Amino acid sequence: MSTIDGEDHVIIDMAFQHLAGRVWICPGDPDPASVQAGVALVADERGSVLVDAGQSPAHAREIRSALAAAGLPPPRWLVYTHHHWDHVWGACAWPDVEIVGHVAGERLLREEAARPWSHRYLREQVRANPRLGPSFRARALAVDSWDGFAVLPPTRTFTDELELPVGVRVRHVGGAHAPDSTVVAVPDSGVLLLGDCFYPPPAHLRTPEDRPDLALVRRLLADDVHWYVASHQPPMTLDEARAAGAAAR
Repeated sequence: MSTIDGEDHVIIDMAFQHLAGRVWICPGDPDPASVQAGVALVADERGSVLVDAGQSPAHAREIRSALAAAGLPPPRWLVYTHHHWDHVWGACAWPDVEIVGHVAGERLLREEAARPWSHRYLREQVRANPRLGPSFRARALAVDSWDGFAVLPPTRTFTDELELPVGVRVRHVGGAHAPDSTVVAVPDSGVLLLGDCFYPPPAHLRTPEDRPDLALVRRLLADDVHWYVASHQPPMTLDEARAAGAAAR
């Protein structure tokens, strides 16, 4: 446990856990205030696929260490499930990867890349719009140094669907959380990685009426998918995902 600004923060030990087939997951911080998404690796001797980059270069370095500790191969591809900072800000710490993302996310990340990110800029933005406070304070805690930091748009884009050479399929689903929300399917392992696709909009844009889009979950259900993995919660079995989808009826 460490103390920052007078508050205690639990230090999470990064470790990859085998889920099914070729899929390994490294959970994020369960504390919602940290805004730290989990990541997944599809391990393949032809080149592994990392799903999401980590929330910061420091987080990405911890993920890289966890990969090495688990004996997993480094990624050749990095897939963004969407453009939000806690999924992409670690990308600059992943050298020699091809970054795959939806075209809508590419446009948004080019705009993000042009912003003068720093602790001073974060404070100025929160003063201008206090609703940004939780997100921007989490960013300030996540990034210990801005030296070498960069927001990286995808280097390979798609519009509807794309299949990588190792049999990993990416598919655009959109939704209220982010216009570029993408799911990642690993058919031979029976796994669907959801990112944040069914979550309501980010907190600073959310209204009291916004709810998780469980109807979207229902549309993604399939008998040949045995695990559904969202970025900020434990994996769901098919039966659990069906039960969650039924709650939207």
